[in-house]
Amino acid sequence: MRPTVLEPPTSSQPDSLVPSSRRSETSAPRVAILGVPFDHLTMAQTIERIEQMIASRRPHYVVTANVDFLVQARQDVELRRILVEADLVLCDGTPLVWASRLLGNPLPGRVAGADLVPRLIQQAAERNYRIFFLGGAPEVSARAVLNLQNQYPRLKIVGSYSPSFVPLLEMDHAEMCRRIREARPDLLFVAFGCPKAEKWMAMHYRGLGVPVLIGVGGTIDFLAGRLQRAPVWMQHGGVEWIWRLLQEPRRLVGRYLADLRHFGIALLRQWWRLHTRPRSLSTADHSASVRVESTWQRVRVPAWLDAAAVRRDQLFWDQEIRRHCLLELDQVRFIDSTGVGLLVGLQKRLHATGHTLVLLAPSRSVRRALRLMRLEDFFRVATDAAQASQVIREQGVEMNLPPDLNVALSQPLLWQGEITAANADQVWQHTRTWIRAARCRSVPLVIDLAAVRFIDCSGLGVMVRAKKLAAQQQVWLRFAGAQANVRNVLRWARLETALLDSSP
Repeated sequence: MRPTVLEPPTSSQPDSLVPSSRRSETSAPRVAILGVPFDHLTMAQTIERIEQMIASRRPHYVVTANVDFLVQARQDVELRRILVEADLVLCDGTPLVWASRLLGNPLPGRVAGADLVPRLIQQAAERNYRIFFLGGAPEVSARAVLNLQNQYPRLKIVGSYSPSFVPLLEMDHAEMCRRIREARPDLLFVAFGCPKAEKWMAMHYRGLGVPVLIGVGGTIDFLAGRLQRAPVWMQHGGVEWIWRLLQEPRRLVGRYLADLRHFGIALLRQWWRLHTRPRSLSTADHSASVRVESTWQRVRVPAWLDAAAVRRDQLFWDQEIRRHCLLELDQVRFIDSTGVGLLVGLQKRLHATGHTLVLLAPSRSVRRALRLMRLEDFFRVATDAAQASQVIREQGVEMNLPPDLNVALSQPLLWQGEITAANADQVWQHTRTWIRAARCRSVPLVIDLAAVRFIDCSGLGVMVRAKKLAAQQQVWLRFAGAQANVRNVLRWARLETALLDSSP
């Protein structure tokens, strides 16, 4: 018997405990642009949703995504996962509004971070919310705080901290988290830039006790007066990027050219494959229907899962799906960007309540759409109900180490499922016990990653700590069997060579 580290149990929560932002959503359906699901919200609706998050006192993180985010997420598996799982994904760019129109589900307009953050600060002054600024150059952050205190004398800025500019895993996370917990803010603005801010938020938002974290990017430069916003006519005309380019040509010209090329090609491919076929008038098309069984709900999906079908059944999707769900997709002949947005939204909502969504026998059209969006690894898939039952049971398997570690040390330690911020501490505790039992062994230890579907920066942190502990214990430790998604995260963190070098 070999020791295993499995996926941690997922505890069910009653609907009353679900974050308010994820309960009974009746807004227009999301549209997935290059795999990223954008929430269909105006500025006023966004402010209202964030106020609900603050009132709930539960942790949330919000992303204001622009074209550059999507281009980076095409290659960065971890960033793509973070954007997909965010509590709100807001449209920070007129090109994305244009893209949503092309894809048949037009967003109501931009909700740019540079507009949202000042509005939230104004609300904070009026409603007595507590604010903390994290990141940015020290002089820029100090100037932004001073300007805001002069503008809003009653504003409660309970802290600001500009840590040293080092790679994410080399930052003093304990010190940052200590300062934030002591300050007890309602809103945490993170100014590390993309993707560092988004990865930091995903690592820590669950344990900080802060209701809302938002990555603010260059907005802090506007608050400090270091950069000026474009004239209103340029903002409304979708050419604010020209103003930004004129202010920072060296930093932005290369990025804008690369983003335009990659985004344009990928968007046209999505439009061509998911939106150029006429809708069938076959009577086989139908509304979604649900069959409740002892363990789960089985939902039959319409043959055409496009924007019209999603809007038609919006009330059903919002109110009827409340348990483990088997989504029968074998008869789906067509799915568009709104249909993909629906699947992502269901996955997020069920996961938030401790339930599992399983795509049951997805058709070729569904599999092709998910592959195009690079979302195939985001969903659990089963060919039949028996396999779906196994998938759901695996979600509740407790992490375990066998009682006789001396025997188990001769076998690799198996990590399974997903190693993320949600379970990294648990994985570390078991891995540390295993390594300490091997003190001064001459035979190398092996941690087998072959069954790991995904790992984030918190998981990478466990890998780094395991390597360091093994060195202290005078034991050689290596990681084996890393799959493509894991290697991708390691590569973006520039740790692939350091952690996967197998030579003793």
